[in-house]
Amino acid sequence: MTTKAVLWDLGNVLLDWSPAYLYSKLFATDEECRHFLDNVCTMEWHAAHDRGVSMAENRIALIEAHPHLEDAIRAWETGFEQMLNGAIDGTPQAMDALAASGIPQYALTNLPAEWVEPVKRLYPQMAHMRDIIVSAQEGVIKPDPKIYRIADARLPFAPSEVLFFDDREANVSAARAYGFDAELFTGKAALHSALANRGLLVSA
Repeated sequence: MTTKAVLWDLGNVLLDWSPAYLYSKLFATDEECRHFLDNVCTMEWHAAHDRGVSMAENRIALIEAHPHLEDAIRAWETGFEQMLNGAIDGTPQAMDALAASGIPQYALTNLPAEWVEPVKRLYPQMAHMRDIIVSAQEGVIKPDPKIYRIADARLPFAPSEVLFFDDREANVSAARAYGFDAELFTGKAALHSALANRGLLVSA
């Protein structure tokens, strides 16, 4: 099957995102930072944002439980840009080359609604996306099969004609199970190899 389009995850595929980038600056020690991320603003808590719960709503109970950490909890929303460390090496160049070759590009991302516009503003390659399927706007997150059905309905190609990159194995497995041509993103070399193997023109 000929690959006709590329579907991108965003976090840690295009954008280098880690809450630790922000919270290492807000806490005096690495231990305090890690304790906060492991026990207060956890990835399980954050998943509600990806499902569409607003940050304003989701932090209420957390602030009530940890009133001394209110500023740090609120920083999850206000400090988003400090959670970013630029783009992942090699991905912007690959996206630019695909765009120059006329290859349609799309995004399928677990992302809170509050972060959509900042991501579009901070990452020029977002302009290459012909459509962006955002979990918070759909009310469902990867690897739920429903979000792949949504992507299938939104993209004008058969899933087998779409190459999907994601940095999480569970998301890649679910995409493959649905019928997408999916690859686990592990870095620049593997990315370029996957694109080259499918005959897509990407500069080294």
